[in-house]
Amino acid sequence: MTTFLNFRRRAVLGATLATAALGLALPAVAQPAFPSKGLRIVVPFGPGGVGDLTARIVAEKLASQLGQTVVIDNRPGAGGVVAAESVARSEPDGHTLFLMSNGTAVTASLFQKLPFDTVKDFTPVSTLGYFDIAVVVPANSPHKTMGELVAFAKANPGKINIGSINIGSTQHLAAELFKSTAGIEAQIVPYNGSPALIGAIRGQQVDVAVEILAPVLTQIQGGALRALAVTGEKRSIVLPEVPTAVEAGVKDYVASSWNALAVPSKTPRAAVERLQREIATAVADPAVREKLRGLNIDARSSTPEQTAALLASDIRRWSGVIERAKIPKQ
Repeated sequence: MTTFLNFRRRAVLGATLATAALGLALPAVAQPAFPSKGLRIVVPFGPGGVGDLTARIVAEKLASQLGQTVVIDNRPGAGGVVAAESVARSEPDGHTLFLMSNGTAVTASLFQKLPFDTVKDFTPVSTLGYFDIAVVVPANSPHKTMGELVAFAKANPGKINIGSINIGSTQHLAAELFKSTAGIEAQIVPYNGSPALIGAIRGQQVDVAVEILAPVLTQIQGGALRALAVTGEKRSIVLPEVPTAVEAGVKDYVASSWNALAVPSKTPRAAVERLQREIATAVADPAVREKLRGLNIDARSSTPEQTAALLASDIRRWSGVIERAKIPKQ
């Protein structure tokens, strides 16, 4: 009898262990390969802008590489909050991505309360590229260099007017950063969009403008405007003869605009890593790089950790600019 009971116990135990082992193995077998369906990139801008076109160029290449559709979902509004919230609340499976930008960092600093946490609710995957901000003057401006402009502004406090676009935009904050790093007093005049700003600087309603390079490039190349500097860490790929602001003598004046892709924070690491590899491959493709160059974008990928560090750094930077400029939080 004892022998029979021991045998039964061993049999039950063996069956239990086998079932447990099978149970542990089942999830791995059941996990579908990533991606298991089409991807969706939520863009916080309307169709046709630099961010939208960047996303579409990269999406087309990703679709080819992954063998899946990659759809662009434009959701402009509220400084990118509408688009970001929709992604933060989406299924964290890697199939829904958010087009981040330096504007995402600005929004995190400019809004008193957001329906998501910009850092905790997203996992940045990779940058797509950087695009320059330029400091421009009318072609007949007496200020031929950044050094001359800064010297005049210091000798004549409050006499310089700096044009930018909407309050709280990257361009507006880059203009504020110019004031503080150069140590000058100047009036910033915000305009409702790039066309209005270009009209103002060409009409000499403002002395200098701080704007994304893409909208003013043809004006510079055509001779209507003159670029005194670009504000990135290195010279522009399309205007290599124009110095950076640091090279032009404004120490520490560095401000870049960028785009990146991110996913909800609980996305499996394997999916994040696969996306990063595919994005890096797409961005390195010569045809993609050439298309992005046509938008004045320096195509550059990064690791998730590097992208997260970039976002955190820009949040700190723009938060400080907003506080120093006493810009009311929304």
